[in-house]
Amino acid sequence: MKVILLENVGKIGSIGEIIDVKRGFARNYLISKKKALFASKENIKEVEKIKQELSKKDQDRRKEAKLIHDKIKNKTYEIKKLSTENNELYGSVKPTEISKVLEDIDRVKINPSLIQPSSEIKSIGDFTVSINLHPEVQTQIVIKTVVQEELK
Repeated sequence: MKVILLENVGKIGSIGEIIDVKRGFARNYLISKKKALFASKENIKEVEKIKQELSKKDQDRRKEAKLIHDKIKNKTYEIKKLSTENNELYGSVKPTEISKVLEDIDRVKINPSLIQPSSEIKSIGDFTVSINLHPEVQTQIVIKTVVQEELK
């Protein structure tokens, strides 16, 4: 199925490009998330008109992502969790929790879906977490899990 991209999509293409993708990917992801339109003649003409505007919006998003990248790059964030005697956590640290910590400490709002831990955070220690701020801007932070003192 041919679609026209309305924004830069990593490893797929850039704004205004007409690409051929599988029908399910187009309908369930690209079109439903307003990242693309069906490649009809009317839509192609429409995208040509608004291409500069879309490009400017993408540049603004990239600038914003770079600011966030500079603010949090290679920083270490501490999360206190209850753990067992052999340093395993009760539960695990999820992207939503990491997003909340980033917002509380650095006033940076990041969608949890953009946060990707390199492995599941289920024990005490340091873990590298990748954050995709923009298709062209990625950063990494370190999440340090420490033992939370139990309340008596």
